[in-house]
Amino acid sequence: MKASVVSSVGGGFDVQDIELDKPMGREVLIDVKASGLCHSDLTLARAGIGYAPPVVLGHEVAGVVIALGEEASEFNPGDHVVASLIQFCGRCVQCLSGHTHACLQPEATLREDTEPARLRSSGGRVINQGFGLGGFAAQVLAHENQIARVPKALPFAQAALLGCGVLTGAGAVLNTAGVRHGETVIIIGAGGVGLSGIGGAQFAGASRIIAIDVADGKLERARRFGATDVINSRERDPVQAVRALLPGGADYVFDFVGVRAVIEQGLQMLAKGGGLYLVGIGDGATSVELHALSLQLNQNRIETVYMGSSNLKRDIPFYAEMALAGRFNLAELVSREIALSQINDGFESLKDGAIARVVITDFVN
Repeated sequence: MKASVVSSVGGGFDVQDIELDKPMGREVLIDVKASGLCHSDLTLARAGIGYAPPVVLGHEVAGVVIALGEEASEFNPGDHVVASLIQFCGRCVQCLSGHTHACLQPEATLREDTEPARLRSSGGRVINQGFGLGGFAAQVLAHENQIARVPKALPFAQAALLGCGVLTGAGAVLNTAGVRHGETVIIIGAGGVGLSGIGGAQFAGASRIIAIDVADGKLERARRFGATDVINSRERDPVQAVRALLPGGADYVFDFVGVRAVIEQGLQMLAKGGGLYLVGIGDGATSVELHALSLQLNQNRIETVYMGSSNLKRDIPFYAEMALAGRFNLAELVSREIALSQINDGFESLKDGAIARVVITDFVN
């Protein structure tokens, strides 16, 4: 099959013909119809974090089940599915408590070292599989725990985004923070994941949803997703602007950027008892000085967010149904559809403020 392989750190994505093993055990073979481009894949490729080259990355996958391992029981050939990077064993105390995103044994979804590799080059060299998926490819072989069934009426390009961006953004609001009807929400960073956060806040019934970004194009889209107010932080001091709208501060601030200045501003936007939720990772090395007494007196909290505290088996079908019912704006998240061979240009286009998400839908060219 054709796949986009990262052969060296910082070397970009190169389309190659590689070999895919047959499904075994509880594995599911998916004919990929759409694969979303996520900034985290680009970060991994450039920095060589997590997976040594050669590796196939990509973790927002939608497609059709075409074959099953002998122990797989949850799916049938022909099912439309979405695969996610959340790997869970289903047996540890976290999984049994419903916190599958915090599984203690995620490696249980992978093959043993003594078993054949799922991916190999045409010359027989083992190719690593990012997040147990390797979604930048014509087909994906993954454990059934990483897969959820979705309605066939949902377009594949939209469905793919449920695997990461939507789970993270909407999940941060609905699962991690548990925003309730009438509360106030600030979303800093109105990219694809931040827009999903806005959708989640609207679904939760937030009374005020304030979107902050440096690009007017993103802010215009944020309004269409449900933001009640927008602030261009390049033109106005965001803390002052928020305090003009919410003199007492906001109940929840979600940082989808992940840099020091934004985190510090987010803390200054909080109401008494409010929470700051860190979703964006920036360069991964951001540090912030905290004034513990001020946090305590104002009864504020800071919490990190991983994959929106999501249970993919529950949340992916839920968001899919909400999209089909017109209650979650998935369609406008898909800004551009490309061929697998255009993946490097696709990642470059994500710098454009007019682009929400780019999705690969052609795996032939």
